[in-house]
Amino acid sequence: MKNIKPFGPSIGKTKISKKFSDKLNNEFDNKSNVKKVDYSSKLASQIKNELKISDNFIKKNLEKELKKSINKFLSNEKINNIKEIKILNLWVVRQFKGEYNPIHYHEGDLSGVGYLKLPKGMTNNKMVKNKKLKTNGTIDFINGQKGFLSKSIYNVVPKLKDLIIFPNYLLHTAYPFNIKGERRSFSFNAKIIFRK
Repeated sequence: MKNIKPFGPSIGKTKISKKFSDKLNNEFDNKSNVKKVDYSSKLASQIKNELKISDNFIKKNLEKELKKSINKFLSNEKINNIKEIKILNLWVVRQFKGEYNPIHYHEGDLSGVGYLKLPKGMTNNKMVKNKKLKTNGTIDFINGQKGFLSKSIYNVVPKLKDLIIFPNYLLHTAYPFNIKGERRSFSFNAKIIFRK
């Protein structure tokens, strides 16, 4: 886990294991064709296929690794008085050409995004009206306003098995890409309960 401080709030970056990635991809592939389980209408995205993962599946297959990463992120921030970490929800986002996630924030205390599949060449820049797009398929984290010696946007180019952890209130957006292929990611929200 590497903690980054591009502006006020810290952002943690680490990797998920192959086992975690494989289990989540298999669960998504097995459940995503059932219309009644689509989670898109409950989220901010302009994406057609999102799936909420069951609490039972999370507890059995994902929770231990997620909590370990969250603990490491918080420990790096010198936050050690944690009584419990509760994973509130987790869902998988299947994004295709032209789909995107507008600027939004999450519930809970901490949120995260991890990358399960990425199309080759997703971030290749194309000319649009004589301007190069530098954001294809990337994610921006947004905080405050731009000023002298103050950044307000931190852009991340996704890599397979990356896991990014951030405070729930940190605004972020996932940009569209303009090639064929699937960008599959998962997001989660967690509540931190502190010792008194």
